[in-house]
Amino acid sequence: MIAAYSVAPAGTTVRRPSLHPGRDRGTPVLRRPKLALPRLAGALAVYVAFVVYLYRPYFEGFQSWQWLLPTNVLLAAVGCFVVSRRWVAGFTGSLLAGAVYGFGPFMLGLARYHPTAGLLGACIPWLFAPAALWGRRRHALVGAALSLLPFLGVVLFFRVSALEDYRFFAAPIQSQPRPVDLVGFVAPLVVADRGAMLASLYHAPVAALVLGAAMMVKARRYGLLVMAALGLALALCKSYLGPAAVVWLGVSPILWLSIPMVCLAVLAGLGMQGLLDAGHADRKWILAVAICLGALAIVILLLAAKYFQVIFGLADGYAKLFVEAAKMYLMAALAVGIVFAIARQNLRLQPLRWAVLCAALGFDVFLGARYIVDKIL
Repeated sequence: MIAAYSVAPAGTTVRRPSLHPGRDRGTPVLRRPKLALPRLAGALAVYVAFVVYLYRPYFEGFQSWQWLLPTNVLLAAVGCFVVSRRWVAGFTGSLLAGAVYGFGPFMLGLARYHPTAGLLGACIPWLFAPAALWGRRRHALVGAALSLLPFLGVVLFFRVSALEDYRFFAAPIQSQPRPVDLVGFVAPLVVADRGAMLASLYHAPVAALVLGAAMMVKARRYGLLVMAALGLALALCKSYLGPAAVVWLGVSPILWLSIPMVCLAVLAGLGMQGLLDAGHADRKWILAVAICLGALAIVILLLAAKYFQVIFGLADGYAKLFVEAAKMYLMAALAVGIVFAIARQNLRLQPLRWAVLCAALGFDVFLGARYIVDKIL
């Protein structure tokens, strides 16, 4: 199921070979999905409820411009849901993709800057939509050109905002991701407490991300991975470009990160669908993901132990956040382990898989988003 991921024309019934040709034959392929309005409406309802849950305590004190914060989050989540439908056949996977981008640490963290920075981040998935939904049906060059829209959108936004009539900067141009910010990918709550850049998908979704990336590599579909790499390279441009070139480009590296974050969210949605549909021949892949999560938990616990040793307990707050992050990884590893046990016995048990995975990922996203919003606002 995992390695044999492919996209078939909408409405067709395709049987997909397994990763191991002699086993699991006849398992349905992940089809090229249709963007059905009922599913879009269902996702919108879930996202609206989550927005109200996160921001309702602050509604009374909102100034006019602050209403952009929940609007940006909702727009980003729905946009990523729509884009993910190009690769993710199931509703649950697409719902996760929208949630981990729109309600993820990156989009919520943009509230520290000008509200239009969050608006740009919310528009990036929609700029992916032409290439994702229509580019494949056209010539390859047309698809490639449409794939440049997110990059052009970021540049155009900063060029227009720098004009004499506006003269505002949504985010600092000279800032860039620092090595400490990379820790935030595996421990976003710790970085949120430090006020640093939040480029992460929380903890439990890392399992789906790893599996989704593996599925794309095995299927030799590198488009999302290339886009993510280009966006990350631009976010790190200050490392290999001089100050003059960075100023001439006029784009904040922080906003370049929105492109790889959309790609990673879609990969997480794809991996979620993979976990729900994995068969007996895919058990080694599932076990590898569980081992990765366990290793991350151990590393995070070692970091927690190091912070607990700081004199006078000055770093105990960070240490406790590391411990909570380790708990999330262990919870995700347990959920993936249950899926592994089900697949190893050559059982489907879709409702049980769905309940276990949604509980682990939903718990992580709900608690993480609540913590970040409260920390920023």
